[in-house]
Amino acid sequence: MTVLDVCAFDDLEPNSAQRFDIDGHRLAIVRFDDDVFAMGDKCSHADFSLAEGELDVDDRTLECWKHGSTFSIDSGEPTCLPATKSVPVFEAAVSGGRVQVTITTDTAVSGGASA
Repeated sequence: MTVLDVCAFDDLEPNSAQRFDIDGHRLAIVRFDDDVFAMGDKCSHADFSLAEGELDVDDRTLECWKHGSTFSIDSGEPTCLPATKSVPVFEAAVSGGRVQVTITTDTAVSGGASA
């Protein structure tokens, strides 16, 4: 298990997603108001950044900007085509005003791909 210190929570805009590359891990960090979530930042359909896509706060999904696949922030499951495979999700928390993401062996990503 690895805990990554990603950024200051206050550096994230409310209701937004941002990409971070840390220690070989490509992450999309999503902030909904006072909650934070983390997922792999590579669309499972093609190698495009999910953090660059549109965040739907009501549906809790992140859309790939290239082909329109949407992914659940909570589970990483695709909610529409063309993607059919999920993206990894990670435990994310705020501690001391910092966003921390826990990477476990079974959810580790390198460049956004499942290990």
